[in-house]
Amino acid sequence: MDLVKKRILITGGSGFLGKPLVEKLLSDGNFIRVLSRDEGQLISLKEAYPEVEIYTGDIADPFAVNQACHSMDGVFHLAAFKHVGLAEKFATECTNSNVVGSLNILQQSIAKDLEFVVAISTDKAAQVAGVYGATKLLMERMFQQYEEVNPNCQYRLVRYGNVLYSTGSVLCKWKNLLHEGKQCIITEPEATRFYWSVDQAIDLIFQCCEESEDATPFCPTMKSMKVGDLFTAMKNKYGGIRSRAPKVIGLQPGENLHEKVLDEGPYSNEVDFFTIEEIMELV
Repeated sequence: MDLVKKRILITGGSGFLGKPLVEKLLSDGNFIRVLSRDEGQLISLKEAYPEVEIYTGDIADPFAVNQACHSMDGVFHLAAFKHVGLAEKFATECTNSNVVGSLNILQQSIAKDLEFVVAISTDKAAQVAGVYGATKLLMERMFQQYEEVNPNCQYRLVRYGNVLYSTGSVLCKWKNLLHEGKQCIITEPEATRFYWSVDQAIDLIFQCCEESEDATPFCPTMKSMKVGDLFTAMKNKYGGIRSRAPKVIGLQPGENLHEKVLDEGPYSNEVDFFTIEEIMELV
């Protein structure tokens, strides 16, 4: 996939993963347009990168997507409702963003004769336990269906686990509470999760664009960590002697004890674990 001097729309491009992607694509000489419903983040992005064109709107709105896709060569689709817990309560809002919004992008891939659409999925689509994973699985299946009927566009899917310090991450909450000497809440210490850094996530997106041949989810080989080990590493690094024992509340609706990246792949408790020392380097 040629990603040099293209006109590229990034949905959700003002967010945690979007900003480093914008920087990388700009460095390769591309024209970048960002669609986001967060006006404040859009303005901040424009201040940091004046050459970026910003559009405000919701991807669940067909008009906003139609307008944003005009004159584009391709789309990086990052916008999503991704908070697992909130998705259980606000299933309609999650579906509107992750399913209806993705469908709006896919429809424009034909209407605007786009060259490519690259979307970000999640390991929660491999072992569906809640609303969020279900909506991402539906997005993947729609991409595969569009690929069958529109060979003129390259449809690509990147699927991976949790990105450290992404928006809504428990790490941000823990870090603040540990600094203040307050008690943290932890779900299940023995639960395991796939984790990696934002730089690794960006690298995988471009690896997918270079190596993937179809809309089969493109997945990395990932190490995992126990949630309890993650907390211990955070406590050792940011809490010190003031640290209090965490409050354990158990797994929440929509959560699995262990995760998979691929249905036929290993569970997160069956792969190599990060050590406490390695986690401390990452967080």
